Amino acid sequence: MLEELLKTGERENIEFKEALFIHIHLKPERRQHLASQMKFRLENGKGRAIYIIGVDDKGKVKGLNKLEFEETLTVLRAVAAENSARITNVEKFEVDGKTIGKLTIERVYEGKVNLVVATAGHVDSGKSTLLGCLISGIPDDGAGKTRIFLDTLPHEIERGLSAELAYALYGFKNGKPIKLKNPLDKKERARVVEESDKLVSFVDTVGHEPWLSTTIRGLVGQSIDYGLLTIGVDSGVTRITKEHLGLLLAMDLPVIIALTKIDRFDEERIRRVEEEVEKMLKFIGKIPLKLKKEEDIGLVVDRMNNIVPVIRTSAVTLEGYDLLDKLLLMLNPRKRELDKPFLMYIDKIYNIRGVGTVVSGTIIQGMLEAGSELLLGPDRHGKFKKVKTMSIETHYHPLNKAKAGFVVGIALRGVKHDEVERGMVLCDSGIEPKAHTSFEAEILVLNHPTCIRNGYEPVVHIHTISEAVKLECLDKEYLKAGEFGRVRMTFKFRPHFINVGDKFVFREGKTKGIGTVLKLIK
Repeated sequence: MLEELLKTGERENIEFKEALFIHIHLKPERRQHLASQMKFRLENGKGRAIYIIGVDDKGKVKGLNKLEFEETLTVLRAVAAENSARITNVEKFEVDGKTIGKLTIERVYEGKVNLVVATAGHVDSGKSTLLGCLISGIPDDGAGKTRIFLDTLPHEIERGLSAELAYALYGFKNGKPIKLKNPLDKKERARVVEESDKLVSFVDTVGHEPWLSTTIRGLVGQSIDYGLLTIGVDSGVTRITKEHLGLLLAMDLPVIIALTKIDRFDEERIRRVEEEVEKMLKFIGKIPLKLKKEEDIGLVVDRMNNIVPVIRTSAVTLEGYDLLDKLLLMLNPRKRELDKPFLMYIDKIYNIRGVGTVVSGTIIQGMLEAGSELLLGPDRHGKFKKVKTMSIETHYHPLNKAKAGFVVGIALRGVKHDEVERGMVLCDSGIEPKAHTSFEAEILVLNHPTCIRNGYEPVVHIHTISEAVKLECLDKEYLKAGEFGRVRMTFKFRPHFINVGDKFVFREGKTKGIGTVLKLIK
């Protein structure tokens, strides 16, 4: 194996080094050169590079004594740290009394904090514009100039309405935000992933009522940490505002409220909308807190389950954006179950030329490493099949490993594009997944014009699953708006992988409710 590497020479993610010395190669200029060189190798190897030490650039064996070998390792460890990487494997080969080393260097992201935030709010409340300004630091022109960073489909741009989930990010390094000069540039987004010690991934949902199912998918299916609810001062609190707030709270999400477009209105109008917001929050038992200075953020961070910070913002003047930056910097993601087997619900499926089948979603639990064998399913017969992970990316940045909470794209081998459907899972075989057709749940009917009886057929949203079910009441003859009840739900068309404790939303027309899975029926 080593002979083959030496014969073929340096290429793609393979680098030859003779010997590296601390007093020479860790000086700023030499260190920067080595770091840039390693970054190039890591990018070509999608997060993994091979270094052969003890040979010259041509592959001729020179060999290292014990001290030279250890000093070269020390230098490469320091350079790897600058690239969010580390030496994960060292192989030694003895040649004429001297040592040659084969080192595997891999990018690792276990130490990065990743916060996932979903935006919600009425149509034209300024969700996409707010995010466009936040991630770029660029003020809006008052006509939605920065919205294009999130709305990328032709009909979204034409009408100024989001119709599909959009994803955005920015990061923090040493406590300061890293803004994207051009959020549409894939290399820019990859740079932010690489340089940040804390990432904030945004899921931008849809405000237009006809696409409510898409909004529900964004809130239920993406392993969200916090909800960011936008309320335009022009429209104030609307029925959709209340509905979106209800969905966020149904998922047990702490909420931040951003009042948008304050530059267009006088103080009296802004205060009137703030009073509407306070009334809405107090009605559901939450404590509103007007966030006007950095000193107040410390009061909020550890009490987000009860307190809802309300921030005045303007996309034109960027007022309030510094407070949003500070708040997002100080917020912590909810506890992730990293010690459990890997699990991800599939949200989107792509067929990419030269790559093949690629799926995306948010990792629910565990860790994933490129090259892992996983199970995919269930199909329409309830079966799971083995697939192999070829590569992993987050926001166009290649990863060798990814952990729970990361929004990732995964290239798969062993399955055709048309065999994968939204709502399927990718999981470690240790989970021993089983598909279920029926389950028992406790539900709360939020609104309904009459009552729910046996035979009622809503659509249930669990994670990224969206499926019609047939309902049977277990402890009551019928359920009215505002009532809790235990029910049995049976998927109408195919089985799915679900777990006890999963929360869900169900809807049919204007009828809506929430629930929790209590029991899986074999």
